[in-house]
Amino acid sequence: MHESLFRPIQLGAISAPNRILMAPLTRGRAGPDAVPTEIMQTYYRQRASAGLIISEATGISREGSGWPSAPGIWSDAQVEAWKPVTEAVHEAGGRIIMQLWHMGRIVHPYFLDGELPVSASATMAPGHAHTPEGRMDNVVARPLRLDEMPRIVDDYGHAAENAKRAGFDGVQLHGANGYLIDQFLRNSSNLRDDDYGGSPENRVRLMREVMERLVAIWGADRVSIRLSPNGESQGVDDSDPATLYAEAARVLEALKVSFIELRQPGPDGTFGATTVPPQDHVFRAHYSGPLVLNSDYTSEAADADVASGRADAISFGRPYISNPDLVERIRLGAEFAPNVGVPQTWYFPGEAGYIDYPTLAEAQASATA
Repeated sequence: MHESLFRPIQLGAISAPNRILMAPLTRGRAGPDAVPTEIMQTYYRQRASAGLIISEATGISREGSGWPSAPGIWSDAQVEAWKPVTEAVHEAGGRIIMQLWHMGRIVHPYFLDGELPVSASATMAPGHAHTPEGRMDNVVARPLRLDEMPRIVDDYGHAAENAKRAGFDGVQLHGANGYLIDQFLRNSSNLRDDDYGGSPENRVRLMREVMERLVAIWGADRVSIRLSPNGESQGVDDSDPATLYAEAARVLEALKVSFIELRQPGPDGTFGATTVPPQDHVFRAHYSGPLVLNSDYTSEAADADVASGRADAISFGRPYISNPDLVERIRLGAEFAPNVGVPQTWYFPGEAGYIDYPTLAEAQASATA
């Protein structure tokens, strides 16, 4: 079933045996100092049949990390703890790239010894930040100075070098969901009047500089980006997304990056309702590489969009939480296992709701035992 999803695809230097990708999923299972834990080896190995695994968002620096028990990639200890994870995926026949994350204004001072988070401008995210001591009100961020921009690019570069040391197959820049790169891209959060603000050409500057650094380290064929081009995300939005993302697409085309992943509005409004139409056509007009769409897809809708050429592959997020064998379930036309206890078990520490979901074969064997 769903033949289009099972055609191999070349994503830059990565040969994917199918077009069912695992989207980045924050799960909060790292240990102290954002060091990956042993159960993360099992979690990723269980899902190695994906055409490509995009890792959970991984902090590039302490400054950019503000989610309890999310992993990092800025220290030697983190690198060493990631190595068994990538080895486990490779031994299972899989491929995995690391998503590089700076949360910007979403980081609460709790994580920064009381210092303010940084962003494009002095703005504040709506709602609350998650901390180990519960929810806390977000604060107004400190605008990054011009002389700090090279440091930010260097932090991404250091993280990319560490990801290579850890054995990943490539890296993806997190440019979506209201985090730092997105805060620079969109004009509700970027109020600057210097070289990094104002025009779309200026607002994509930090994205371009970071991507250029990643390409210099990895080669363009192992570098990708995730963007969320339509609708509000954590208070970040844009008044003219078509113009902004046409410029972003032109930059990414010039860099020849391996693929672009777009998080578009899902049918159930999980990530917020929006009247902004999907923007994938804007990227198709200006970017010739593979386009990966992510939008709460059913297997039927995913196959249809790949068959029509709208997408080259589909990344599935939440279905991968409770379906480690999602590829096989789609192949057989079987139902996805429900995410029991969601969202409670998404971020709880420990094995429950993380590595204890049975495969379809295991579930059927248990039912007939």
